Amino acid sequence: MSEASGSKPVVAVVGATGAVGEVLLDILAQRNFPVGDLRPLASERSAGTSVTYRGKAYEVGLAEPNAFEGVDFVFFAATGALSKDLAPEAAKRGAVAIDKSSTWRMDPRVPLVVPEINPEALRGHEGIVACPNCTTIGFVMALEPIRRAAGLRRVIVTTMQAVSGAGRPGLDELENQTAAIARGDEPVVEAFPARIAQNVIPLCETFRDDGYSTEEVKLLFETRKIFDAPELDVTMTCTRVPVPIGHSASIFVETERPLSAEDARRALANFPGVTVVDDPGRKIFPTPHDVAGKDEVMVGRIRKDLNGDGLWLFQVADNLRKGAATNAVQIAETLLRQRG
Repeated sequence: MSEASGSKPVVAVVGATGAVGEVLLDILAQRNFPVGDLRPLASERSAGTSVTYRGKAYEVGLAEPNAFEGVDFVFFAATGALSKDLAPEAAKRGAVAIDKSSTWRMDPRVPLVVPEINPEALRGHEGIVACPNCTTIGFVMALEPIRRAAGLRRVIVTTMQAVSGAGRPGLDELENQTAAIARGDEPVVEAFPARIAQNVIPLCETFRDDGYSTEEVKLLFETRKIFDAPELDVTMTCTRVPVPIGHSASIFVETERPLSAEDARRALANFPGVTVVDDPGRKIFPTPHDVAGKDEVMVGRIRKDLNGDGLWLFQVADNLRKGAATNAVQIAETLLRQRG
């Protein structure tokens, strides 16, 4: 650790003024992460503003290579362009860069980590660690207990993703469109490819030539990398829904070995970071509203498929917390424990 901070790490947050960056600062405080010194950083557009951490105002510095001198952990909660340019600079200066963008996820030299699932992948890092996509994290957290109990043969998933997955512009667009509709005005469409208020958009990010979206193939390839299962059969459709916070997924799973709904429910309930919310008789199930502001992944509607041996389940997670900031902080916590 840096001598200036004593025994506590020096922490930098790139993108400290953004939606994920703000949540990350909150989570560092809530989890009592041992911050010896904090350096909030941002692009030229936001540098010079201030953020608050543990009741103290910090001026936001410019995210540039020299800002990482003496830093132990750099959390990248900004654009992929920034992490592409600056994560190697942070690593070169002895820091561990923990990146939330998609830039480094599929690089074979960079571990892609959900600490509850594959913490051992961190031991081979070369200064950069990638966080999975916010949709992938909740998805694999719901799959991993089932995978350990009975293996995975095939998975089909439809996601329903909150507007905050597109950052602050997504949140603002839903709010502005909802207000415009209430006034009787035509809503302005900018952040998404179609109106999001009172609507569902069957596209997250952009379409590829094969008809799948870039978000969908992230879910496929990231899941395979996290599980170290390059042939895993995952079929996916990603949609955007008019929900502020909390991604949902309807998941169909075919297992390698028979697994009853009750055994799946038990495996999920015993897995760290997963909470089962599932009582059909009382109409109890998880929703994005229930999980907003929380770190656990909630799973319900666990049931056998009527036409075969597969299982159905419904999963929700806060995409800004466990889907982004919390997972990043957990990675740093795991690295500290591994260092002893």
